[in-house]
Amino acid sequence: MHKELKPLWDKIFCFNWKFGLFLLLIICVPRFVLVLHANTSANYQYIGIIMVLSALAPFLFLSKFGRYQIGLKKPTNTLWLLMAFMAGLLFSILLWWLGQTLFGNSYHNWYVYIGQSYNIPAGINASDKAILFAVMAVTGMLFSPIGEELFFRGIVHASFAPSTGEEKASVIDSTAFALTHVAHFGLVYTNQQWQFLLLPTLIWVVSMFLVSRLFYVCKKNSGSILGAMVCHAAFNLGMIYCIFYGADF
Repeated sequence: MHKELKPLWDKIFCFNWKFGLFLLLIICVPRFVLVLHANTSANYQYIGIIMVLSALAPFLFLSKFGRYQIGLKKPTNTLWLLMAFMAGLLFSILLWWLGQTLFGNSYHNWYVYIGQSYNIPAGINASDKAILFAVMAVTGMLFSPIGEELFFRGIVHASFAPSTGEEKASVIDSTAFALTHVAHFGLVYTNQQWQFLLLPTLIWVVSMFLVSRLFYVCKKNSGSILGAMVCHAAFNLGMIYCIFYGADF
């Protein structure tokens, strides 16, 4: 009988919702704290470590069969990879439009607040700005889409699915993803103090939940977790483009 967990871990854990909850606690809680710290210190190196650990989790805990079960396989519908890219890009642009419409260029706007961490110099020339954009875009399209999708839509989703079903498991992993992102925007650090922005945070959390569900749809319809990664990468590309060039729209 094939088992999802490697023999070592199979002696300690059952591959079920308790294991999924364990993963959420050991990854998401430290990540939440580290992101909040990074917002005050502008030191984001530890966030990169968390992303790496998230990406490594399926390879650390799961057998070859388990990795296949979470979607680490060739897509069965490659057309959905293109659709995933377009959907992620469109969602990010719509979220930029919503933020601009409701909150303009204030720090109540999620993209404006997140963009502060990019440290775009005032008065930067077009060439240097394009280079900085390219660096941030490539980084944003690789690290978090791979790490977060292997973790949330991958090992966490698959551990909840046997007891809850696929759709409820998606609701759970999407909720965890959305709440984790409150550290990125919601609890904001401005003028040397913390603020909780109730309405912007609610909109941001709902948006992160919905885009997570979109990632799941792309995974499901492409037949591979690559579909979720492509959609996530496109979302990040659109977000970073709007942060750099949204004022030109």
